[in-house]
Amino acid sequence: MLSVLIESRNQEAELAHTLSALVAGAVEGLVSDVIVLEHGAGEGVERVADAAGCRFMRSWDLPEVIRQSRGDWVLVLEPGARPLSGWVETVSEHIALENSPARFSRSKRHRRSLWQRLFAKRCPLEVGVLLPKSMALEKASAGGDSPFLLARRQMTRRLSCEIIPAWAMIRT
Repeated sequence: MLSVLIESRNQEAELAHTLSALVAGAVEGLVSDVIVLEHGAGEGVERVADAAGCRFMRSWDLPEVIRQSRGDWVLVLEPGARPLSGWVETVSEHIALENSPARFSRSKRHRRSLWQRLFAKRCPLEVGVLLPKSMALEKASAGGDSPFLLARRQMTRRLSCEIIPAWAMIRT
């Protein structure tokens, strides 16, 4: 089973897109819970999370959030990122056969320009990160309350399925 963590900053539309992509995982029984961590003061993200059946938190202790998550694995995504078809089978296979962290492959249809690839700083969650719960808890306990910290300086395997990064939603 998989718990999904999404940290948002008043990103209702982006969150809705990500949650819609996760429905297939919930239907197949892979996604056990989704936890939305919100920094903003607006009510929109809370309404979106509530409508989708997610747990919603405005203040949190990241190690405690991970401890309370239902899944044995944690998937951390940016609001707006959308795993493409086939992700449920690929992630299920990885969880069954591996014990190492992984990331999705970058979408071939949504590539940054050469200028951006050379000079723009990439978000550590651009392609998400999938971690065993014990590893996520260990990294979270090392310091900080942002799920972005779980993705930094992490050796990962690349999954065969692709993800549309969150920045592509802004352009489209």
